[in-house]
Amino acid sequence: MASNLVIVESPAKAKTIGKYLGPGYKVTASMGHLRDLPKSTMGVDIEGGFIPDYQPVKGREETIRELQKAAKSADRVYLATDPDREGEAISWHLKELLGIPDDEVYRVTFNEITKKVVSEGIKHPRPIDQDLVDAQQARRILDRIVGYKLSPLLWTKIRRGLSAGRVQSVATRLVVDREEEIRAFVPEEYWNLEARLTHGKGPAFNAKYHGKNGKKTELHSAEDVDAVERDVKDAPFIVESVKRKDAKRSPAPPFITSTLQQEASRKLSMAPRRTMAVAQQLYEGVDIEGEGTVGLITYMRTDSLRLSEDALAAAGGLIKARYGAEYYAGSPRRFKNKNSAQDAHEAIRPSSPELTPERVRGSLQPDQYRLYRLIWNRFIASQMASAVYDSVTMDIVSAGHTFRSAYQSMKFAGFTAVYEEGRDEESDVREVPLPILEEGTEVKLLELIREQKFTQPPARYTEATLIKEMEETGIGRPSTYAPTVSTILDREYVVKDGKNLKPTPLGEVVTKLMKERFSDIVSPGFTAGMEETLDSVEKGERAWQQVLGEFYGGFSKSLSDAETALKGERIKVPDEESDEICPECGRKLVVKSGRFGRFLACPGYPECTFTKPIVIEMPGKCPKCGSRILKRTSKNGYTYYACERRECGFMTWDVPTKDNCPECGHTMFKKSGRGFQKPFCVNEKCSRFVPEDKRGYRRKSAGESAGETRDTASGKEGAEKKPAAKKTKKPAAGKAADKKPAAAKKPAGKKAEGKE
Repeated sequence: MASNLVIVESPAKAKTIGKYLGPGYKVTASMGHLRDLPKSTMGVDIEGGFIPDYQPVKGREETIRELQKAAKSADRVYLATDPDREGEAISWHLKELLGIPDDEVYRVTFNEITKKVVSEGIKHPRPIDQDLVDAQQARRILDRIVGYKLSPLLWTKIRRGLSAGRVQSVATRLVVDREEEIRAFVPEEYWNLEARLTHGKGPAFNAKYHGKNGKKTELHSAEDVDAVERDVKDAPFIVESVKRKDAKRSPAPPFITSTLQQEASRKLSMAPRRTMAVAQQLYEGVDIEGEGTVGLITYMRTDSLRLSEDALAAAGGLIKARYGAEYYAGSPRRFKNKNSAQDAHEAIRPSSPELTPERVRGSLQPDQYRLYRLIWNRFIASQMASAVYDSVTMDIVSAGHTFRSAYQSMKFAGFTAVYEEGRDEESDVREVPLPILEEGTEVKLLELIREQKFTQPPARYTEATLIKEMEETGIGRPSTYAPTVSTILDREYVVKDGKNLKPTPLGEVVTKLMKERFSDIVSPGFTAGMEETLDSVEKGERAWQQVLGEFYGGFSKSLSDAETALKGERIKVPDEESDEICPECGRKLVVKSGRFGRFLACPGYPECTFTKPIVIEMPGKCPKCGSRILKRTSKNGYTYYACERRECGFMTWDVPTKDNCPECGHTMFKKSGRGFQKPFCVNEKCSRFVPEDKRGYRRKSAGESAGETRDTASGKEGAEKKPAAKKTKKPAAGKAADKKPAAAKKPAGKKAEGKE
């Protein structure tokens, strides 16, 4: 029996650390939490001073016995759970369960799981940080009180099964408030005016109306545009100024938790929960050919931009060797943290920059590779030279009116050779070359181009922009962003409309009640202040029970007042009407929720029992009959595409596109899966027809129909396997919505997608 026992959360982490420590250590996994508040009751003695009733987690008795036996026979027990508040709390619970005396506690943490860091960490154990534990206890108990006190009120007044949470309620409110802004938005008219100009040499160019008499002026009506056109109709256009300069753009800092989730959503279409699950795998260790099990990235729950000196030196050397000395910034770039950031960890970066994405690609799953490449590129780019652009701005004046044309071309790629940050909105910057003209040169007006526009309402949140708002507002902490977004979607307070988040009538009703009766709980400012208070507990500046007492006084009064004011009242959730008509009674179908998700149903129930799945209309037309193509989900959870007319029978796994075949005019399709997929024609009579065995799918075996082919193409990033069509029954009209797919089996151990 090894004399040293090391306890971590997950088997993957145990495997990686065990390889580095060698035979003198036994590394085992607790499989996450082993002690927690009970699920069936509050589990907190509020009157006695907020004393928690921690109990062994049901179903984990065997794991506890095995750990107790191993700890009893070990000379030393190292508690090596994750380096954050929850990890500290898990170690504390392990200490209590295993009966380890305070003076025999060996707490170790690893910001990255590499041989050097693991070896150094084991050599320098420390006691458990009780301030971190108390901060986690305060957060856990605070959330338990809010959830267990508020949820029954929602059950009584709105609907059974609802829940309220300290952070999820504020996140829902942000989405609801944005929807109210959109509804209340009144568009304002404005006009764009551009002059199409030429100098007689080279191509013509456009200059946009900028203002009058040296001042920027907006054109708000057609009359404003008419007035400008009258003034310049017979007036010359003279180049007043030409400004040319080198514009520099610096790289973005390395990732922190929130920016990683935002960028993975934008660039990889990866949900925050999935992003954190994959990042956890990369942190805990992956088997790399020629290297063994390696932790590829540093700890992924962080809001610090700090980078170690070793990492900075490694990045600098790699950049100079791989791209050339001119691509290195010249000295390490260091980034300043926000005031609220905890500096316990580094930013998210590759543990070993020399393990390039292409070097490890063959050992990684597609999502692991894509996320690792994103993290590696962002870190390396953060230490590279600025990009340099040749920027030209030319002002052209006619009758006192200024028209401005700008052009920007790249002189030196710098960091953009490796990475460019994604954007939530498309840029208006145009990169159209301008002729080289001198000041005082007269140019000729070819035409004036006018365009009426209207201001647009604020955009709905996406998962990425909601997390960005939560971070900027101070709602939650790195470990809570992903689970908070997942919770409000799972509870159906919010639904996804494409990439956008839209509140449901249920979410709006619950938020309205919370705003009226518990304004503090759903106040972004109050919630951000509470996060700062919990941080002060972590710093040892406040006592955790005192913080809970101060909160509970006002909360308890609000709860009592709400129960009195709402006595005997039941709040109805309005139906969410659709545009589809019930074929049996003519009413407008409404959206309902059931065991397997949302579906359309007739509001005339029980007189009319018609229901149907929610479907999405795709671009293009059915190649068999010309009707609409609808996106559907099978009972096994797979997406397919079918003609809206059941009698037609057309269905396919291929994705319809908005493009038509230039030869025959039929809708073109593309193979499903992430990344670029080349469209193809499915019309067998067309010369551009691509047979199924040429689309990246395996060749059909005897007896398989066209719909039974499987996608087994390998090497395509993000390619998905499809089930044989014979196992997929088409949803029948009049039936309830299709079942949701069974959740993929999660690996045992600590939840990878985030912490509560």
